Amino acid sequence: MPYDLASRLVVGLASSALFDLGESDQVFRESGEEVYRQYQREHRGHLLPPGVAFPFIKRLLSLNGLRPADPLVEVILLSKNDPDTGLRVMDSIAAHGLGISRAVFLQGRSPHRFIDALDISLFLSADEADVRAANAAGHAAGQVLASDFVDQDSDEELRIAFDFDGVLADDQSEAVFQAAGIDEFHQHEQRHAATPVSPGPLAPFLRKLRSIQALEEHKALADRDYVRRLRVSIVTARNAPAHERVITTMRDWGVTVNEAFFLGGIEKRQVLSVLKPHIFFDDQQSHLRPAAADLPCVHVPFGALNRPR
Repeated sequence: MPYDLASRLVVGLASSALFDLGESDQVFRESGEEVYRQYQREHRGHLLPPGVAFPFIKRLLSLNGLRPADPLVEVILLSKNDPDTGLRVMDSIAAHGLGISRAVFLQGRSPHRFIDALDISLFLSADEADVRAANAAGHAAGQVLASDFVDQDSDEELRIAFDFDGVLADDQSEAVFQAAGIDEFHQHEQRHAATPVSPGPLAPFLRKLRSIQALEEHKALADRDYVRRLRVSIVTARNAPAHERVITTMRDWGVTVNEAFFLGGIEKRQVLSVLKPHIFFDDQQSHLRPAAADLPCVHVPFGALNRPR
């Protein structure tokens, strides 16, 4: 019987997001493909160090322990390596104890063509061109930004933080702000406070997370001592009165967030440094740059603000 992906949360992952490939990439850039291939063969026994998305992926996969017989999460490697040079990546995945067994090797070709075929709700890569190509094709995709973050927590909690406009929701409200300013934006959002915002690129991913939250809620009802492992937050530049439409939208979608921060222009890094998410998604580089050095940040290149000018 075929392995069903549609009922699971599926993440497509480039090796550049999972591991630190700085040394390998330098060999490729300076010496070309054949030298790179030989380098990877000679270094196959050398473990690749964790990359920016590694803590997020490790903790996400650990949620499969909530339902071992029917895993909740599937992570699929989408690699631009060929199968030969990709062996080092697969060996490192196994050595790190990650539950990733499915992989696609494309020898330099863009991976976004296979996102629908594999029911992928989110594609992560450090390659900006691949992420933009996936986004342009209508897929949820994010570029993992360079960071010095080290996951030092010993617990199993997974904290995921999202911006709202241009990430979970579309950018129609953002367009009002850009065209007419903050006062008209607030008036617009007040007039439409009871109307949900249209879904943005990561809304399907959030809905998949909701199924995991529901399972945890059931476990918490059955066992008062159960400690929930997944926490979802919204960290947005919206503030009152524009906050109400966010809550209206979450209710309409049937999803739950554990925390919401309506910051109204306060630098997001100040809250994120306390929240300490294992991954934070935002559509604006200006919000990500201050935080990216210390936190795992992902740029979602969606909407008018991210179109070439």
